[in-house]
Amino acid sequence: MADSILSGLENFGLGGLEGMSLFEDPNKPVKEAQAAEVKKPVVVNEEDFLFDKSANCPVCGKDFKFRAVKGSKARLVNTERDLRPVYEQLDVVKYDAILCPNCGYAALTRYFPTLMDSQKKLIREKISATFRSIGPDPEVFEYDDAMDRYKLALANAVVKNAKASEKAFICLKSAWVMRGMAEKAGESDPNYDKIKKVEESYLANAFEGFCAAIQTESFPMCGMDPTTVEYLIAALAYETEHYDVAAKSISKLLTSSSTNNRIKDKARDLKEEVIAAAKAKGL
Repeated sequence: MADSILSGLENFGLGGLEGMSLFEDPNKPVKEAQAAEVKKPVVVNEEDFLFDKSANCPVCGKDFKFRAVKGSKARLVNTERDLRPVYEQLDVVKYDAILCPNCGYAALTRYFPTLMDSQKKLIREKISATFRSIGPDPEVFEYDDAMDRYKLALANAVVKNAKASEKAFICLKSAWVMRGMAEKAGESDPNYDKIKKVEESYLANAFEGFCAAIQTESFPMCGMDPTTVEYLIAALAYETEHYDVAAKSISKLLTSSSTNNRIKDKARDLKEEVIAAAKAKGL
């Protein structure tokens, strides 16, 4: 699976990393919101919601600027089944992977500043040594721009031996970016099915990674508490057709006194979808 989701790294001089395995020894348990009627967006410039933010790269020590979203400006419309946030004016997820244009170090915003010395060494040896810069961030990201950065973030995560949860979170957000790309393209686009297949591949890796992470890692995980991660695993299990895993996770959530009402409501809705999908498959 990693072959397809990391394809394209050769454009940055990192072709040798395309076939890397994401999860070393996985314990594998073996919607797209059809946007109801998308009202025509008010004409806004995506650029108005963005600004240049400064960062210092923990790998090469150089300062650079990257495009970031003004937190107070974008309006959240809803959250999809697998917790993808949908905003009215722009796809915020496109801007959550940061890339140092000098050395090729890339990571999700929450992980970017934090690296151990041993990880910096690995990145210098396996990423920076052959990295070809793509220059500073464009004013506004196309989905391809976002995916370049997510692929590099995933490659860096594998190289630095990141936790399974970090790699899973990158895969999840990559799937969200591909979903946004598919929505923009529309079903009539000749590449629509191909885009959806890549999204499914990322979702499958996210599911695998989070299942491995809950067995070995402590909480909070990617900023999420145990019930949120349990719900996310249930949602990903449903989306990847692991209906037995989805049912078990939902049962745990609905019978636990520590599950808040918001997650319980989402779990009940998901339960109906799981039952209907399993029935349709004759399970």
